[in-house]
Amino acid sequence: MSHSYVDDVRPGSGSLPPRARYATSDAAALSLNGSWRFRLSATADAEDDSFAAPGHDSSGWDEVRVPGHWVLQGHGAPVYTNHLYPFPVDPPRVPTENPTGDHLRYFDLPGDWGGGDALLRFDGVESCARVWLNGRELGEFKGSRLPHEFAVGHLLRAEGNVLAVRVHQWSSGSYLEDQDQWWLPGIFRDVTLLHRPAGCAGDFFVHASYDHHRAEGTLRVDSERAGRVTVPELGIDVATGEQVTVPVRPWTAETPRLYDGTLVLPGERVPLRIGFRTVAVEDGVIKVNGERILFRGVNRHEFHPDTGRALDAGTMRRDAELMKRHNINAVRTSHYPPHPDFLDLCDELGLWVIDECDLETHGFVEQDWHDNPVDDDRWTPALIDRAARMVERDKNHPSVIIWSLGNEAGTGRGLTAMAEWIRARDPERLIHYEGDPGCRDTDMYSRMYPPHDEVDRIGRGLDGGPAARRGLPFILCEYGHAMGNGPGGLADYQRLFEAHPRNQGGFIWEWIDHGLTDARFGFAYGGDFGEELHDGNFVCDGLLFPDRTPSPGLIEYKKVIEPVRIEAGAADGAAAGVRITNLYDFSDLSHLAFEWSFQSGGETVAHGPLTVPPTAAGAWAEVRLPEPPVSEKGVGSVWTVRALLAEDTPWGRLGHEVAWGQLEAARPAPVQVPGHDRPARGQGLITLGPASFDVRTGELRTIGPVAVAGARLNVWRAPTDNDNGAPWQPDPRNGPLWRALGLHRVRHRLDAVEVTDDAVTVRTRVAPAGRDVGLLTDYRWTSDGVRLRLTVSVVPQGRWRLPLPRLGIRLGLPASYGGVRWYGGGPGEAYPDSRSAARLGLWHTDVDAMQTPYVRPQENGARADVRWAELTSPQAGLRIDGDPAFWLTARRWTTGQLDAAEHLTDLVPSAETVWVELDHLQHGLGSQSCGPGVLPEYRLDARPAEFSFVFTPLDGA
Repeated sequence: MSHSYVDDVRPGSGSLPPRARYATSDAAALSLNGSWRFRLSATADAEDDSFAAPGHDSSGWDEVRVPGHWVLQGHGAPVYTNHLYPFPVDPPRVPTENPTGDHLRYFDLPGDWGGGDALLRFDGVESCARVWLNGRELGEFKGSRLPHEFAVGHLLRAEGNVLAVRVHQWSSGSYLEDQDQWWLPGIFRDVTLLHRPAGCAGDFFVHASYDHHRAEGTLRVDSERAGRVTVPELGIDVATGEQVTVPVRPWTAETPRLYDGTLVLPGERVPLRIGFRTVAVEDGVIKVNGERILFRGVNRHEFHPDTGRALDAGTMRRDAELMKRHNINAVRTSHYPPHPDFLDLCDELGLWVIDECDLETHGFVEQDWHDNPVDDDRWTPALIDRAARMVERDKNHPSVIIWSLGNEAGTGRGLTAMAEWIRARDPERLIHYEGDPGCRDTDMYSRMYPPHDEVDRIGRGLDGGPAARRGLPFILCEYGHAMGNGPGGLADYQRLFEAHPRNQGGFIWEWIDHGLTDARFGFAYGGDFGEELHDGNFVCDGLLFPDRTPSPGLIEYKKVIEPVRIEAGAADGAAAGVRITNLYDFSDLSHLAFEWSFQSGGETVAHGPLTVPPTAAGAWAEVRLPEPPVSEKGVGSVWTVRALLAEDTPWGRLGHEVAWGQLEAARPAPVQVPGHDRPARGQGLITLGPASFDVRTGELRTIGPVAVAGARLNVWRAPTDNDNGAPWQPDPRNGPLWRALGLHRVRHRLDAVEVTDDAVTVRTRVAPAGRDVGLLTDYRWTSDGVRLRLTVSVVPQGRWRLPLPRLGIRLGLPASYGGVRWYGGGPGEAYPDSRSAARLGLWHTDVDAMQTPYVRPQENGARADVRWAELTSPQAGLRIDGDPAFWLTARRWTTGQLDAAEHLTDLVPSAETVWVELDHLQHGLGSQSCGPGVLPEYRLDARPAEFSFVFTPLDGA
């Protein structure tokens, strides 16, 4: 028996030419999903193919679910690499150690199956499959995320059919599928038997363009077999191949208008969902239906923490609905065509799609792209086969407006051949490929992770490069690397997208963390399965946590890209005004209802509807707010205006919040603490107002009944993934440099404890061992007898070449102080360059709920712009007022313990202490885990600083 097909560069043999896929018709279909018999071998030739013969005894075999991956069902283990191939690079050959899964499925035909032919369809198998039916070999194929069909009608029996599939984890196709994801072999998409009665549908192509000048749509359906096309709502009944023009409403991502039609053939009726739209590059920008569009997008790998890339219909719908509810309007299908049902959802709910080919050869970068398949003519048939299978399968989806040749595959003749094939087959869509810097084969200039200043230059046409490229639209196919805490700087990118027409937005990397459910770690990442090569938690870089809970990054992104901007407008006497700007590409604001509320001290004291005219896309309106209600002085007051869905939609319910804005009417008055109370020395303690201090060290011991530990300056945070950066980054990576400087182990030298008539002053120097830089830090305590004021003065010494991670005070409270209430930004975490979603208000939670469960633990949980906070126990509490506002973090483990943890299960809550961080300043987040670092305006440089806190003990909290 020969296994030469495994290493063969050709895409396979025996399968039918690709064609349009449709979900349903009136022809019969039999799903072969379910439980299959399974046998795993260590090599491709460990077993002969006798298992494919009818009557083979498989009673001793295991069982696996199809769709599914055998490595997630107890057979072997998954492997994660970003770009390194997990086998020796010797194209097209793969290792002898090649896990091979033999699959058997027994089935009978339904009683009403009828005569005619039949097709056996595989929607996705990784990475190479050989197929038999009833002992007859059908062929073999590669192209894991692409459909393959076989003609099988002549082999079917009424009962006792045996489908045998041999799946090899590694093949020549693996060299084309190095796509920054778990390597997960198996039959992971649907397997279906399709009845093909006489006169059934073959391939067909729905052409549905839109003329925005005349508000008319032109429809033509080309069909392999002649028939008729009916669209009752439009009064259309024409022959296939015949063109008809009628008034229609266009399809857009904002208004996904679909018309139900039918392709009527002698032996089959195929439902059509037709969306009329035209996409083109005009005046150097991408336009749909004559209007410039702005991508507010995400990259989406297919992933589920339990089933890998085998997604059920409910999960796919949840993804699409979550995107829409978070103002996302576009998806790049990184880095392969998705399950076709997901594109149906994009059509229905409204998402622009860049459909990407199943192609990435990133690992060849390690060989300086030597032997790269995309520049080797032997591989060109396989490349064109992959492009054809994508285009033919997905060509009838109106949501697909751009074809992408693949991702990070270098450059070469094969990509040009793919582009030429696609243009010849479908000139009505655009072509994308990021790795084509000269834009020879593409219709747009695409980049990954360019810094903000470069995006600005590109938007202004000052980026240099070929003249033809400078006349093309610019998109960021990847930006805002959502790994761990972050990304930062999204609002700064968005301003550049809106400032320059050429800058047409981008796609956050990426949609979901790929943490696999694991009893040991909660969620596992690279290296947790003993992989020889792996890239750690680089696989966890999504806006959703693995269980599909939105991360703070997604909440921030929703706010940054909201399609309605609500900001301060012109005041009219005592009444405030708001400016409402419509940032939709097509829609006016008539589908939204607006409401206002007025909060005093965080409590809503008045609210009501706000009348906003149905402002056209791109326009704005000034709207007057009511007279402000009388509110308590000194507590702070704010207007909040919200834009809500005015009625149910397929993805959101009536009242769903689309956008919001706030206007601060009055800031809380700073707390005044006259320092007239006199310190008193006692036995081992100094008392001042409600507080006591160690007489020798000046350390704070108590505030009223509250025991306090370790109150002192803190500059360290558990580095985020973005702090640590990526090794290939050209700019310095702060996390490793901070650690090398020793900021995680600074020493606190006591220089003096001074007791005067009105204050206790403790003078210290905070510095890392082995270095000549430090921070002279004075703590000055005063009191009016009830409240305690701390003023911290910090003066840097030496030449600080690095920013500080944070600058503030850390203190420990008893573990019972787990309740948290604050007036400031909330409800979730925020950082200097990721705070757009922080809404000013009065918030209540507990310490445990303040933690953000990043798959790899790191700095998290800060609340921004806090004016005051209360930490409470069942018996008492402690109020903290800031001057100026501060950043609040509270957790049941130290920063050192957080820093040392590799998984959430490593964090063990303290039974004694809640650690509270009161930060005057925080360093930004940036996106340096794969993108640019922190912008200068969010950098925390070491410079003189002074800040204050007022502590008030609370009784009976």
